[in-house]
Amino acid sequence: MAIKVLYVEDELFLGKIVKESLETRGFDVRMEADGTNVLKLFNEYQPDVCVLDVMLPNKNGFEIAREIREIDKTAPIVFLTAKSQTEDVVKGFTVGGNDYIRKPFSLEELIVRLENVLRNKDKKESEEHETIHLGKFTFYVNRLSLVYGTEEKKLTFRESELLKLLYRNRNSIIDRRDILNVIWGNDSFFNSRNLDVYITKLRTYLKDELRIEIITIKGVGYRFVVEN
Repeated sequence: MAIKVLYVEDELFLGKIVKESLETRGFDVRMEADGTNVLKLFNEYQPDVCVLDVMLPNKNGFEIAREIREIDKTAPIVFLTAKSQTEDVVKGFTVGGNDYIRKPFSLEELIVRLENVLRNKDKKESEEHETIHLGKFTFYVNRLSLVYGTEEKKLTFRESELLKLLYRNRNSIIDRRDILNVIWGNDSFFNSRNLDVYITKLRTYLKDELRIEIITIKGVGYRFVVEN
């Protein structure tokens, strides 16, 4: 099934070229030039991704994005603009945008960015429903919970992210600095001590499952062992 693109652009000549070019690449495109008509078209068309020019008559792209976000929190939104000021880019992401393309742009760049935001959406949706089985334990990723029989342990966000990272690198050595950079954003001494605490907590949570072990590799990192 073709990817449905809602394309909002008031430069009709440019819009026609982009619309027809996307259609030759297999996209299904609906184009609108007036910002006041977009929300109605969005509800009727149910696009997979929205491409919004910022400077539009009657209602700008930022206002449209806010309205879309009120009814759909996940539809990918890509802004198109001739503006280059940092504050405009920041505003675009603040109102719910997923990406930002400055004019002039190439069709190839637009397609790559559309595919990227759609891939990220699919990945996020997949992760939200992810369930990981760890021996007798079931790790519900989106619920931040670890279940063992009738007992449920609620995890903090970082505990959940750490357990997920360890699992995805299971039975392999994962560098301590890599863990710190992924979970905390840097490998400072303070965060390093936090990691020690979190590893201890996870070991405590999983201690009743003998087929699971978090092994410290001195001077390197950890190995999360999961036996079948």
